[in-house]
Amino acid sequence: MNYLKLFRVQNLIMIAVMQYIIRYGFLKLQNVGLALNDWMFALLVLATVLIAAAGYVINDVYDVETDHINKPGKNQIGKIISEEMGFNIFIGLNIVALIIGFYLSNKVMKTSFLGIFIISSMLLYLYATSWKKIAVVGNLIIALLTAFSVLIIGMFDIIPAIYSENEILMKTLLSILFDYAMFAFLVNFLREIVKDIEDINGDYNQGMNTLPILIGTERTAKISAIVGLIIVCILFWYINKNLMDNGLYFATVYGLIALIAPLVFFSIKIWNAKSQKEFRLMSKILKLVIFLGILFVLVINYNIFYNAKG
Repeated sequence: MNYLKLFRVQNLIMIAVMQYIIRYGFLKLQNVGLALNDWMFALLVLATVLIAAAGYVINDVYDVETDHINKPGKNQIGKIISEEMGFNIFIGLNIVALIIGFYLSNKVMKTSFLGIFIISSMLLYLYATSWKKIAVVGNLIIALLTAFSVLIIGMFDIIPAIYSENEILMKTLLSILFDYAMFAFLVNFLREIVKDIEDINGDYNQGMNTLPILIGTERTAKISAIVGLIIVCILFWYINKNLMDNGLYFATVYGLIALIAPLVFFSIKIWNAKSQKEFRLMSKILKLVIFLGILFVLVINYNIFYNAKG
């Protein structure tokens, strides 16, 4: 059971579920030909999950001292496995992911797409070893890689299947995926900032320069509140333009209740938050918003199907 903590299984499952929902709850319902068959898509999901798992392992390897303060008892490096073994696991997971990426890239005749796996692995290593110590930079890297886990579906499943007759539809689907990736990027970026506030004590002792350390917890909390409200405004505009104006009222209500309402609550509460307990709650709220955002894809397509049937 301790080995499962090493790989953050819950987070890996969420990544896999998100990718499957996007493909089978959205793309497969559009009546278009996709580049990957079912088992090849499963390999794509596996490669993405392996890269993420490797990232968690290497981060723990370089976070032993910090986690001893921030998350006592949770880091398994030095307890169930050595640092050297952790590094070897990181290498092994990446090798398997790159082999899968090489195979899939050749299958869709886009060999350059292998680069996304290489870049992702390199970014996670650089994040763990140095970039997470730099204010905002580490937050941006994690948020960007989260967005990549959405965009990679479009790269492997949509782009290779584009031809003149379906170009307009396929580009529309890519645009929707980009919008969803942007949502994932913004909310995860916000959550990473909040997590930095949670971890300020351990990060300070390890000489990191995260945003809360540089400008203080109170100012960072207020910046988080402002960023949260900016996301609310973007979501409200998007829901009104793309759902409400198209008669997707059930999806509109879901978006208002499941996404916008929690973000408004988050922005109000974090403005004056002081304790680690409060910041931990704020982080959990954002994680819930991410999960509900994944389900949003299913809700929208259900609403479209219901309207067409009616």
